[in-house]
Amino acid sequence: MIDGVARFLTVVGELPPESTQRAAGYPSLFLLVALGALVPVVPTGAIVSSAAVVAFHQSSPLSLLFVFLVSASAACLGDAALYWLGRRGVHSDKGSRWLAALENRVTPERLAHARERLDAHQVSVLVLSRLVPAGRIPVMLACLLAEMPLRRFVRGDVAACLAWAATYQLIGILGGSLFPEPWQGVVAAVGLTVLVGAVPSLWRRVRGTRSGAPGGAGPAPGAGPGSGTGVPEGPGGSRHEHP
Repeated sequence: MIDGVARFLTVVGELPPESTQRAAGYPSLFLLVALGALVPVVPTGAIVSSAAVVAFHQSSPLSLLFVFLVSASAACLGDAALYWLGRRGVHSDKGSRWLAALENRVTPERLAHARERLDAHQVSVLVLSRLVPAGRIPVMLACLLAEMPLRRFVRGDVAACLAWAATYQLIGILGGSLFPEPWQGVVAAVGLTVLVGAVPSLWRRVRGTRSGAPGGAGPAPGAGPGSGTGVPEGPGGSRHEHP
């Protein structure tokens, strides 16, 4: 066994640097994206963009394709696993910690908004939910409470994950094409990813400030208790939390 391990290490040591990177990079990318789908605090968009930067600077023409396929499949698998765990809570009298974790991340107003959109547009809402910052969890919870079958959810989620992976990979390609060194492209890609996530939140805050105060002077006279909170309202009176 020791001889086998020694031979394996010898072979790995003789591999070209790019091959070594791919051998370790693709499994790591898959695990991180799948984990990020299960635990929505991992910045999966930045991870995919960074992987795309590295792949852009590699000589293999298939590197970007592999990053795309690995990212999309990992995101879809993570979403399906989280949805399956949530369905167990929906059909259980005691619920589950996974369902409770989803409910704790979504305000009642935003959940109501997601359920309205789901009723109006059905599965197509899943595609947009992954592209909009902080939009995935409210729509997934709305699907759970509507008792959408797992198979139907996965069918819609496949298209959503493909569009999501393509979007963040394009951000990485853009960052990689601007700089000669991969690490510089990674920094640029991460910055672009953070900007993509922050702009909608800032726009909602600015729009809420303008709509809640005539001329931007302050809350409108006679406004109700919910006015002036800095949380903008969406269609149907639903409030949007920041991603």
